[in-house]
Amino acid sequence: MTNTLPGMAEIWQETLNWQPTEEQQAKFQQLYELILEGNRQLNLTRITEPQEFWEKHLWDSLRGIAPQQKLISSLEEGASVIDIGTGAGFPGVPIAIVAPNSTITLVDSTRKKINFIDTILDKLALTNAKTLVSRAEEIGQQTQHRQQYDIALIRAVSNASVCAEYTLPLLKQGGLAIIYRGTWTEEETQTLQNAVIQLGGEIEAIENFSTPLTHSIRHCLHLRKIATTPAKFPRTVGTPTQKPL
Repeated sequence: MTNTLPGMAEIWQETLNWQPTEEQQAKFQQLYELILEGNRQLNLTRITEPQEFWEKHLWDSLRGIAPQQKLISSLEEGASVIDIGTGAGFPGVPIAIVAPNSTITLVDSTRKKINFIDTILDKLALTNAKTLVSRAEEIGQQTQHRQQYDIALIRAVSNASVCAEYTLPLLKQGGLAIIYRGTWTEEETQTLQNAVIQLGGEIEAIENFSTPLTHSIRHCLHLRKIATTPAKFPRTVGTPTQKPL
């Protein structure tokens, strides 16, 4: 039995005002198959059923770069994007598939995962994406990465203030950090506000939406870089998570 991803053209159109080309759909399918295969060795994701994979990995990845349900136009023009803690390649790989003019840097601290993503990039012929084995606290202090990106993406595993400290130092002035979240509260907004100000940013938008198939609540936080991040940020490895701003 083949595992075939649903096309979902209507839902793409309704929710993002966009739909994949045949070639992009074929790459999504190939990505899905490669992840199912890699999962046998690597435990990349628990999400393996076709519709669930479509919703929680593909749709969710692209919804994050579509504020007000429209894909960010700078991605078509060739933005430089960094995906922090990419894991199995989300949201960065689907974004590389739909934004061929942009360059996507996929960062993870686990070499096995990055080696796997290298295989994916090779098999999907995604020449606009590259990988890096590192941690956000390290690259945030390196001149070749600090203040070099237009868009920084992070699927939040930790507190949003930590995510802000990981992403904002990497952004150029005017750049955008996008933090993918499940639930979100007003109280968290207050804490995040305080952290973002210290890092040279502002909260531009907090989008609340539900996923199209299972109607799960999702949030995307959009942080705009408006001033230079002080040199002491990001702090050393482990400090942001132990002592969030």
